[in-house]
Amino acid sequence: MADKIAVLIPCYNESKSVGKVVQDMKAALPEATIYVYDNNSTDGTDQIARKAGAVVRYEHQQGKGNVIRSMFRDIDAQCYLMVDGDDTYPAEYAREMCDKVLNEGTDMVVGDRLSSTYFTENKRPFHNFGNSIVRGSINRLFHSGIKDIMTGYRAMSYQFVKTYPVLSKNFEIETEMTIHAIDKNMQVDNVIVDYRDRQEGSESKLNTYTDGFKVIRTIIRMYKDYRPMQFFSLIAAILFVLGTGFFIPIFMKYLNMGVVTKIPSLIVICFVILSAIICLFSGIILSTLVQQHKQNFEFQLQEVNMQYKRLFPEG
Repeated sequence: MADKIAVLIPCYNESKSVGKVVQDMKAALPEATIYVYDNNSTDGTDQIARKAGAVVRYEHQQGKGNVIRSMFRDIDAQCYLMVDGDDTYPAEYAREMCDKVLNEGTDMVVGDRLSSTYFTENKRPFHNFGNSIVRGSINRLFHSGIKDIMTGYRAMSYQFVKTYPVLSKNFEIETEMTIHAIDKNMQVDNVIVDYRDRQEGSESKLNTYTDGFKVIRTIIRMYKDYRPMQFFSLIAAILFVLGTGFFIPIFMKYLNMGVVTKIPSLIVICFVILSAIICLFSGIILSTLVQQHKQNFEFQLQEVNMQYKRLFPEG
């Protein structure tokens, strides 16, 4: 059966807070179905969530990305509200976020923590720094204006959920979702939400350095995949400048003396410049494939819209 609003709560050992999150969401969105997907918790998270009134399901592959893949695959709804089970996001903004999807046709609503209380509430300075770096780099690389890239509080449309290919397995999933929405020209809105730090005794599952590195690696990978012309042109330019810089002294010496004295260096320089040319043409070819993929995506979106109309004839 399809839901009008599905609240999605991925959880791993959130027994201290998941009950309150479920109750708050039921109060804010009484018509919604609350889904808690337990990701191998060992502290009774599933029992507490079920007692609070949530529909509890299980994902045994560890990682937030794996949980979200199962959620998006299993559940049909007009609006999906994703929220973490750690009670850091107030439920009072849920209605506003869902209304933007249901009434204004927004594909993704981002719960923007960084414009409110995040930097004062969050006690992990490297997380603050990392969020700012990720936001700045993605907005520059992809020419967007999204205020919070890594927030776990989002409302999404059926069209977004059913056309989004989940590739990441862990916490880099939010970055991947954001870039997908930007690249596919979907309507994205920001709603400023308050943020509160975790309850005492509740531990974050995010490793500052390991997961931070994964997020940066995801940005680079997706920039290569979604903007291959810019990515490979940049590499080509760097290689060409390096090759030319080392070639000029050899060429000037040849003009003055009439002899090439550094044959091995010249061979290496030729390979560097050749690599630059290969990178440039790789970018051209891959950008053509990306454009073809975007065209195919538009046809896929039409099919998803037809499915949506069959599921929600009144929507």
